[in-house]
Amino acid sequence: MERKFEMREENFQAVHTSVEAVESCGQTVLRVVKTEKILQGDENTYAKLAGPVFHNGEIQVKMLSRLLPDAPSHARGFIGIVFRASEDDGEFESFYVRPTNSQTDDPVRKAHGCQYFSYPTYTFAYFREKGIEKYEAPVDGIALDQWIELKAVVNGCQGEFYVNGTLVLTVDDMKHGTDAQGAVGFYVDMGTEGFFKDLIVTQKG
Repeated sequence: MERKFEMREENFQAVHTSVEAVESCGQTVLRVVKTEKILQGDENTYAKLAGPVFHNGEIQVKMLSRLLPDAPSHARGFIGIVFRASEDDGEFESFYVRPTNSQTDDPVRKAHGCQYFSYPTYTFAYFREKGIEKYEAPVDGIALDQWIELKAVVNGCQGEFYVNGTLVLTVDDMKHGTDAQGAVGFYVDMGTEGFFKDLIVTQKG
């Protein structure tokens, strides 16, 4: 079953973020900014969609990120989604992009264009410390202040993640397992002013 959701504040719960509906080019979009845990990355900082429980299916959204005036030097415009988020926000899966890394000539940063992580244990810091590289990949053709189309196809413990119609990352062992289920949300991290629109969630199985 496919459902499209309106970007209204009452449709979302703010989790360590501020959430507001704003107008952009004649369309209502949701603005999300991290408000707590500022010094920590890959945390439960998102706007959680109220209502539907997501297990398998597809999540599609358009998103745009800008750097806040007080963004730290390591901010990259982090923006993405969470899914299968638990009621207490203590567990979820996530995928996000780093738009500024798409524009750099630094090959190391370029390789870190997108990220899968699983809260609370399997963060980007955990993967980096362990030298595990398969949960990150480069992403071409994205930038700050530009609408980016994201699609996640989730089936059991596998996730396929598309950016602007291109498959950029496949994860075959999502850490919360085949049976995990929970809410969908919009993820932002430090230094990001995030905007979201055109959310479509398709449930399968």
